[in-house]
Order: sequence, then structure tokens, then C-alpha cells
Amino acid sequence: MPDKSKIIKIFILLFGLVIISYFALFRGEMEFRAPGPKYSNHPLVKKNLVFRFAVHALHNPAKMLTAYQPLIDYLNENLIDGRIQLEASRDYADFEEKYRAGKPEFLLPNPWQTIQAMNTGYVVIAQAGEAADFKGIFIVRRDSGIVSPADLKGRAVSYPSPTALAACIMPQYYLHSRGINVNKDIENRYVGSQESSIMNVYLKKTAAGATWSPPWRAFQISNPDEAVELKIIWETESFINNSVMVRKDVPSVICEQMKKRLLSLHETQRGRLILAGMETARFLPASDADYGVVRDYIERFENEVRKVVIK
Repeated sequence: MPDKSKIIKIFILLFGLVIISYFALFRGEMEFRAPGPKYSNHPLVKKNLVFRFAVHALHNPAKMLTAYQPLIDYLNENLIDGRIQLEASRDYADFEEKYRAGKPEFLLPNPWQTIQAMNTGYVVIAQAGEAADFKGIFIVRRDSGIVSPADLKGRAVSYPSPTALAACIMPQYYLHSRGINVNKDIENRYVGSQESSIMNVYLKKTAAGATWSPPWRAFQISNPDEAVELKIIWETESFINNSVMVRKDVPSVICEQMKKRLLSLHETQRGRLILAGMETARFLPASDADYGVVRDYIERFENEVRKVVIK
């Protein structure tokens, strides 16, 4: 017969182990659930804080993802207390509705959209590209026979949108200053995107198409067979480039992190590759005050040519 005292000792030992295991598990569960600081080798990222970054309709949504997602990935790698999510728009009107409603936290609008977004709670934190690159261009077929703006009379011209500054407003003012009544002498077709404006020319649906430098460069890369049949015939003067804006209620620490990363992007090889994918030289410091020139230009355009917003 086993010694009763030994059995009792074994029982007590086993019972003690069960109790210790129970409290160890209970304590671990409580620590997992309990609020308070957590320690690790990496900063804590609150995945539930999502800041949307909406880019105006430079490309169709698929191309937008290809061009801008590398930037978003780069920003997220070092962003503390949140993450950025790229948001594409179907067309200019869709993008403009978003910032009028104050939905995205970050914007990359054209200069006209920039001054409009200031009225709905956004401020400028950077300029997206060199000013020299912001100019309208006219694309025609090489076999078109078009030589001067007068050759467009009675014919159709394509644009992405009536609110596209470089790709519509500036080209229309160019024609206006050279004796073309853009409301009567030509047919204006607003076709939804930069690529569509160019393709309308290639397909001979319009005699000329307005766009601006980055989409034209991208088109030449993605559609080389079509691009070889087209050419630039006229260019407008340069102007201040697109902006990067933030909604005023976004925490200042997030704004500063974003601004720092954007302004230093061109300093590394990886950053330069990201910029090349967006057809952008670099991000530059800028503020609301820098876009005051846009208000003056738009006032002149509306007085001499047409209202920017067509109803």
C-alpha cells in the first residue's frame, strides 16, 4: 500500500501546479486585454486610424494605383499613429464632390481645385512638382495639317474637364488670346480624363486635344504605337503646380510627418523612382498664400472667356 502521506503530498503538489497554471493564464489574458503601454522594437501603429489621400483624376483608377500606390506605401512605412489609404476618383467631378464634402483627409488637387478646397477646410502643405512643368499642351495628329489656332475653327477640341487648369482653362485662354472665340468658333468636348483627351485625337474624334506634360509623358510610355502618330503643336505658359492639402482637423503630428517625408522624397534613389512613376520631379514647400496667383488668373479667365464651372 502506498504511504498516505506521500499520496497527500503528490496531490497537494499537483493541485498547486494547476492553481499556478490557471493564474498564469489568467494574468496573461488580463495583460493582453488591459490598457496601458506596450513595448516592442517598433513604434505602435493604430491601424484603425485611416487617412484617405485623394488624387485628382490624372489617370483612370487602375493607372492611378500603379502611379501613386508606391508613394502611399513609402509614407506608411514611417507614419506613426495611423496609415494612409489611396483614393482614386472616376473623374474630375467625382473628385471635386469629395473635397466639397470634406471627406478625404489629404488631397492632391490642381491649382483651381486648391483654391476651391480652401473654402471647405483644407490647407496647403506642399507643391507637387516644379512650376515649369505645369503648362497646357495641344496634341494633334501628325497628318492633321493643322498649323495655327485658326485651323481649329469649326472643329472639335477635347479636354479632360472644364475645371482642369493646365489641360483646359489655360489652353482655352491660349486660344482666346490668339483670336479664337472658344464658345462659338470651336466645339469643346469634355471627355473625362487626360488619356481620353489624347485618345480622342488619335481616333480622329477631335482635331486637337488639350492635356499637360505628365499625362502626355505617361501616354508615350504606355501607348507608344499611338503616341508616334501624335505630336505637340502648341504650349501655354507655365504656372504654379498642383498642391498637396490636408484637412484642418487632421492632427498636426500626422501633418508634419507627411510633409517631412514628401519634401525629402527626391533625396534617395527609391524616392526618385517613386517620383518618376508619378511623372513628378519633387515636392516643394508651399502654403495657401502661394496660390493667390490662381485666384487672379481665374478671375481674368472668367471675365474674358467663360465661367469655370459649367452648369
